[in-house]
Amino acid sequence: MVPWGAVLWRRLLRKRWVLGVVFGLSLVYFLTSTFKQEERTVRDRNLLQVQEHEQPIMWKVKFSSGNNSQLSNQCRNSVQGKLLITDELGYICERKDLLVNGCCNVNVPSTKLYSCDSCLPNGCCSIYEYCVSCCLQPSKQHLLERFLNRAAIAFQNLFMAVEDHFELCLAKCRTSSQSVQHENTYRDPIAKYCYGEYPPELLPV
Repeated sequence: MVPWGAVLWRRLLRKRWVLGVVFGLSLVYFLTSTFKQEERTVRDRNLLQVQEHEQPIMWKVKFSSGNNSQLSNQCRNSVQGKLLITDELGYICERKDLLVNGCCNVNVPSTKLYSCDSCLPNGCCSIYEYCVSCCLQPSKQHLLERFLNRAAIAFQNLFMAVEDHFELCLAKCRTSSQSVQHENTYRDPIAKYCYGEYPPELLPV
């Protein structure tokens, strides 16, 4: 036996006015949700514009005054190089000359401090590890500070995460959207690692 409630419900659904009410309520719900979403989007956009124009980015980068005093026996380093490594003190060495504590062996003749080999006057280098080593020179602090002060909001997520001179140089020397044109070609295929204020010079095609 079919329950009386189900029969009554089916009869109601056959009536056009009931379907009209259901459709009307659905339409009101849809329009209300859309309006609220649009309102949130406009509010977020206005907040971002206020932040862009009125609130300077609070960079928290700490610059080192040189490597004369090392606080611990451990060094962070650039890790990724197959042949060369740069440690946080600014020394660059061959991977085989890296000590177990992560620092370059300064007693090896080939180890160099603050080396800018492969780097051009515009601050772009053909080898990542030389870019980091050159960037770590204490004299580059003012250049890096100028870059941070002029950095667009687009760089905020990248550079807000760095905490000191070494991390800034690691991040700055990595290739980024500034290093490419048309999203698939390097502006300068040779000197593509840059610590300077500006992207690599655009080479003629």
